[in-house]
Order: sequence, then C-alpha cells, then structure tokens
Amino acid sequence: MSPDEVYLEKQAKAEEEKLQKKIHALSDSDKKDIYEKGLELLAAQSKTQDASCLPALKVSDIEPTIPVTPVQISTAVGVPVQYCEQPTNGLVYFRAMCSLNTLPEDLRLYVPLFCSVVTKMGCGGLDYRQQSQQMELRTGGMSVSTQVVPDSTQLDMYEQGVLLSSSCLERNLPHMFHLWSDIFNNPHFDEVERLRVLVMMSAQELANGISYSGHMYAMTRAGRHLTPAGDLNETLGGMEQVKFMKRVAELSDLSQVIRTLVRIKKHLLNPDNMRCAINATPQKMSDTAAQLESFMKDVADNRKERKPVRSNIIERPLDPSDVSGLSRKLISEQNFQPCQMKTFFQLPFPVHFISESIRTVPFSHHDYASLCILARMMTAKFLHGEIREKGGAYGGGARMGGGLFSFYSYRDPNSVQTLSAFRRGVDWAKSGQFTQQDIDEAKLSVFSAVDSPVAPADKGMGRFLSGVTDEMKQNHRERLFAVTHQSLVEVAERYLGVGQRTCGVAILGPENEAIKKDPSWIVK
Repeated sequence: MSPDEVYLEKQAKAEEEKLQKKIHALSDSDKKDIYEKGLELLAAQSKTQDASCLPALKVSDIEPTIPVTPVQISTAVGVPVQYCEQPTNGLVYFRAMCSLNTLPEDLRLYVPLFCSVVTKMGCGGLDYRQQSQQMELRTGGMSVSTQVVPDSTQLDMYEQGVLLSSSCLERNLPHMFHLWSDIFNNPHFDEVERLRVLVMMSAQELANGISYSGHMYAMTRAGRHLTPAGDLNETLGGMEQVKFMKRVAELSDLSQVIRTLVRIKKHLLNPDNMRCAINATPQKMSDTAAQLESFMKDVADNRKERKPVRSNIIERPLDPSDVSGLSRKLISEQNFQPCQMKTFFQLPFPVHFISESIRTVPFSHHDYASLCILARMMTAKFLHGEIREKGGAYGGGARMGGGLFSFYSYRDPNSVQTLSAFRRGVDWAKSGQFTQQDIDEAKLSVFSAVDSPVAPADKGMGRFLSGVTDEMKQNHRERLFAVTHQSLVEVAERYLGVGQRTCGVAILGPENEAIKKDPSWIVK
C-alpha cells in the first residue's frame, strides 16, 4: 500500500462540500430552529444539575486511619533488603532498585532503550528465544523500567534509578534468580540483528503511543523546566525520548549503541548501587532470603565502587526509626532555576493535546492535600464542563503530583482557547464559587484513589520506592480530611494566581499559524 499525500485535504474538502449541501437545503425556519436549539443546549450546559437524587457516601463514612503494613529491613551480602510478609498465595515478588547516580550524563538518553532490551537479547547460555521460553515457563514476567522519584519533602531533590521486577511460584525461585544472574553476568548485547528489531519496535511503539497518551507527553513536557525530576522525566519518557529513539532507529550502524549498552550495564547492574524488596508468604520468607543471598553472591563480581557523577548526594534512611544506617541516595539540585517555557509540537493529528503545569509544593507540605482536593474539584465542577461539554474535547482536567499542579486536555479541537479555560478555572477557584457539597464530593473522589485496594504483591512498595512511610500517609490523610473552603481559596491564590506562579505550557497538535507568529512559543 502507498499513502495518499493529499488524503487530509481531500477529507476536509469532502466534509466542507457535504456541509454546504446540508446548509443549502435548510429553510430560514430550519436555521432559526438550529440556532435556538444551540442556545437551549448552552443554557442546559450552564445549569447546575440536581445531584440530591443520587445515592452518595458521606465524608464521615471514610475510615479515619489506615492499616499499618509491617516490613523488616535487613541486608543480603551488604545489599539492603525490605522483606514484607503477605498472603501472596504461593508467589514470590522480587524488586530491585538500581541507582543511576554513577551513570555519565551522556548515557542517560539510552537508559529506556537499555531497560527495554536487557531482558530480551539472550543471556548466559541462552539465545533470546530460549531466554523468552525460560521466562514464560519459570516466572510471571521479568521487566526493567526507569524510575524518577521526586522527594516527598523538597522539590529540587529526587532519586533516579531503574527498577527490576519479577515474580514466580515459590518452587521456581532458584530458576528466576538464575535468569537474573545471567542477565547481570552475561547479557548478549552483541546480537546486532536482534537489537535492530527491538530498536525498530521500540521506536514505532513510542511514536504510535503519542495519539493515545498525548496529554501525558504534553504534561511531561510542560513540567520539564519546573523541577529537576521533571527535567529527567522528559529525557527518559517524554517527547525528547520519542525523538531520540526515532534517530537510533534510523542508524545504519548500531555498533556505537551496543558499546553504550555495555557501559550502562556496568553502572546499573552493580550490587553496590542497589536495594531489593521481597513480598512473600511468612512460611517461605527464610527460604527466599537464602535464595536472594545466593543470587547476590552470584552477581558479586559486578560490584564496583563508582563515584557519583554529581557531588550533591543526600542520604535518606530507608526506615526513619531504623538505626542500621541503610539509606536511599538522592540527588539534590539546590541551584536549579525553574523557568517559564511554552513549547508547541507540530504533529499530523487533527486534534490537540494541551497541558499547563505549575510548580507548587512536595507531598509532605501542609498545602499539598488542599491542592489535591482543588485539582479534583476543579476537574469535576469546572474544567469538565468548559473543556469537554462546551469545548468538545474528549477529556480534560487538573491533577496534582510530583510537586506540580497540571492542567490538561485530551483530543481537543481547540488550542489557545483551552489555555484560557485553565485560567478561568483558577479564577473560579479564587472566587470561592463552590459549595461544601462540591468539596465533600472532591474529598470522596480523592479518597477513592487513596484507599483503592493494594494487592499483596504491592504492599510496602510506596515505602520501598519513595520512602513514604505509613506515618506520612496517615498525616496526608488527616490533612485531606481537614481541607476547608477557605484553605482551597487560599492555595488557589497562593500558587495558581498569575503573579505567583512559575508555569510551563506544552501543546501537541496540527499546524497553528497564530502560535507560529507568537515569539513567546518555541515551535518543534
């Protein structure tokens, strides 16, 4: 098949002709009728709906405290391990966080590629087909993914790493750890043809994913210049990564890529920069610990003390009450200067994906809970009506996370108009035109996410990955309960008002003459 270069123009022309034909067929009274119906629709959209007939929970129905998840912190051959006893029904879940702190900056862009190929190239005595079969036979999957974890107390601190994850039946533990040992000790990065296939697939999947997750790419880009973690997120998972993978896929010679993957492996798969977590049944915990210990001995040759690339490393204890001295190593960028940036990506879509992100406060800050409730309330009570019902976008709203308050719209026919809807949303919040019922509904909505069931496999993971303890979660919970009308108006004024905020904007969408002519936009 060959694509038609003027397909979109033909489509637009056919639609215009069809529209004109329909308009010509209308009598004056038909036109008046359509106009009046349009006014009726606008009036109906602007009317407050009566929700009193719907069944609803009350905020007082929510449990005031969370159940505690006990974990034990220990070590295996010097590597910190968090053990969490859970009713996993005969499965063992293994995770390992490997730090990126010693990785030279020029290799960062390659890390997502490393993650996607390291378990698919073959290892030890197995080619990639045999490796894949062994993984299917012996495990519930083995994967590696990038992790950027913003600090819960300071905006300019974050942890960077890759997370190894796998699970298996208890009887397959030795096999699973053996597969990981082979990946650590002898991955087959030199299979050029296999690498080429994986690179092409990866680049294609990223490019195809934009039309499904365009709002996520817009949000990632908008946050790029607002926090150091936001900057790294754009490098590892934003439009920058999509563009980079496209370039790699076009290379005729992959030998430099192979050399880079080997270098990355030496930095990342290094027990010196690693911590592990095990979730398993109490009966199997000591056996699992013994297997983990022997895995750590198998990969001990990869251990090498390497200096961090940056000197600004802050250590945080794995357990605040713990005296073992085991810690997470975070990067602190105290000299980071957030700046305003508006970026437009011209793409072959008929619709836009839009985001505006504003630098606010980290998780432990007392205003964080109010901003969470505000984002949810603004979405349901204002932005949904403006962006979807009136604006015709497929979706839109606001969310709070990672120190950023982000507005977004999804598959949106409008571009700059939606940015003014975001601004009107802030004015609406500052004017306090919302009721106690609106606040309670937003609280229930936020709590439905906070209290969504956590599988035994994932218990203790928040603590392992981001150092958020049960006590911190409980404090956050109490602050959510305590949010008032006044606190919502205050945070809207303090963080989202035009004079106070540092914000980034990103739009992905079709060619736009107005934006091209506006010097405040960077067009990609």
